[in-house]
Amino acid sequence: METLKELFEETLKDVYFAEKQIIKALPKMARKTKLPELKAAFEEHVEQTKGQVERLDQVFKLLGKKSSGKECPALLGLVEEAEEIMSEAKDPDVLNAGLIGAAQAVEHYEIARYGTLVAWARQLGMTEAVQLLEETLEEEKVTDQKLTQLALSGVNQEAEDEDGEEDAGAKSKAKPKTAAAKSSAKPAAKSSASKTPAKTKAASSSSGASRSGSASANSAKSPAKKK
Repeated sequence: METLKELFEETLKDVYFAEKQIIKALPKMARKTKLPELKAAFEEHVEQTKGQVERLDQVFKLLGKKSSGKECPALLGLVEEAEEIMSEAKDPDVLNAGLIGAAQAVEHYEIARYGTLVAWARQLGMTEAVQLLEETLEEEKVTDQKLTQLALSGVNQEAEDEDGEEDAGAKSKAKPKTAAAKSSAKPAAKSSASKTPAKTKAASSSSGASRSGSASANSAKSPAKKK
């Protein structure tokens, strides 16, 4: 690439590829979530993205080029991240929070790309292209705001509550073990204490025996004195 126009065209291909991938990914995300509001947001954005692809087609025509995409590693990485969340998140509330985060990562990528394309198109004097790209840019910003509102309306809170319940469950399981340890220690102390009286009794009996023995010996001697 040697000119700004060539850079503009190559970036346009990146975005075209990205939009096509998003059209494939969003229905999967919509099917995965059980939250009606989130499902509706994904389904709505699928149709919106199709309109964005049509605008890109118009920009390609303005350039006198055929619409085509170029593989974009950045977008593929974001899609892969969303797929990992869908496969690894077991709790539905955590899944919803993860899906919103993944969708917003894609939106932020698109906002950055379309913002750059608008600036370049304006610099190149492509007034009609600026209008088309700005329309899409505004749609992406609105979608990002909707996802933020959805996350803050309770989705993130529900996901956090699940963490709290797990922590409480772990603590409740740990407490019985401590109690058991204490209860097992108490009988040992009692048993050692119970042995002590036995020794005392034995000592008392032996002491008593020695005294009785001496008494017997004294009583045996007294008759001898009388004789």
